[in-house]
Amino acid sequence: MDKYIRLLKSLISTPSFSKEEEQAAGIVRQFLMQEGIPFKTKKNNTWTLNKHYKKGKPVLLLNSHIDTVKPAKGYTFDPFSPLEEGDKLYGLGSNDAGGPLVSLLAVYSHFYEREDLPWNLVFAATSEEEISGRQGLEIVLPEITPVAFAIVGEPTRMELAIAEKGLLVLDCYAYGKSGHAARNDGVNALYKAFDDIRKLRDYEFKRRSELLGEVKITVTQIEAGTQHNVIPDVCHFVVDVRTNEFYPNKEAARIITEMIESEVKPRSFRLNSSGISVDHPFARKAEELGIKIYGSPTTSDQAIMPFPSVKMGPGDSARSHSADEFIYKSEILEGIKRYIQMLEGLKI
Repeated sequence: MDKYIRLLKSLISTPSFSKEEEQAAGIVRQFLMQEGIPFKTKKNNTWTLNKHYKKGKPVLLLNSHIDTVKPAKGYTFDPFSPLEEGDKLYGLGSNDAGGPLVSLLAVYSHFYEREDLPWNLVFAATSEEEISGRQGLEIVLPEITPVAFAIVGEPTRMELAIAEKGLLVLDCYAYGKSGHAARNDGVNALYKAFDDIRKLRDYEFKRRSELLGEVKITVTQIEAGTQHNVIPDVCHFVVDVRTNEFYPNKEAARIITEMIESEVKPRSFRLNSSGISVDHPFARKAEELGIKIYGSPTTSDQAIMPFPSVKMGPGDSARSHSADEFIYKSEILEGIKRYIQMLEGLKI
């Protein structure tokens, strides 16, 4: 246990913003070398196969990310100096997702030399998760496929998210005609945008998910105008859409495009909703152990996994991206124990 806490503290001490994870990847690789575990690399991603990996067995993937967001304003200490206060370990990335990462690595090490596993085990520490980048897990998956099942390490209080919402980001442009603000000239693009934003605020997608709830539409950014006395001829606003399993991102984008007058430009359709059935063996085992099962409103690397996956890990999502981020060391210890309980005897 102590060596995994030391590893987490080393990761906290190392700035690892998305696309800048070289040093953090090096720390993970150095740890694996010290443990005598061979690994493979691609850019800032690292993965390793269990010692008795055998072709033909189903592959079980343990995955978490090494990148972090930039520190939130309001830290009362250096976010890159791990601070221990009793059971609490403070620092940027301690909760999201350093704690889940080192816990999954501990679990992988626990099973690494086992010859009786009914599946092959792969551990992957990947990059660019926080920005849904294309140089993270996405370039690792072709190296380890086919995968039968994956556990994505994110802070869920060790509750089991068997589904998560998709993410669709839309750049919308309302067009008007410029003119002098003191006259009745022009067409105000801001007002046209407001009309569309009102429609988005009031719209409800009909199909509601039992696990994930309704599709959520949120306008998060807006910009228009060049100076106080000029009517803006264009207004750009950004819409964050969280989709459930009933609405693939392409369909959600089509519905919104037909609903509003503004031009709609989706950034990507790739981060769709994902999940497994409550009858999946992993979900059934969680139920037997009294673990809460739920649908997650947030998006992770699950969104790019074309195979069954779940999200589960120590820590609390509410602490993610916040100032004075922390995780309890006891959460990590209990997380390791619970992961092992879940995997022992699991058939996929």
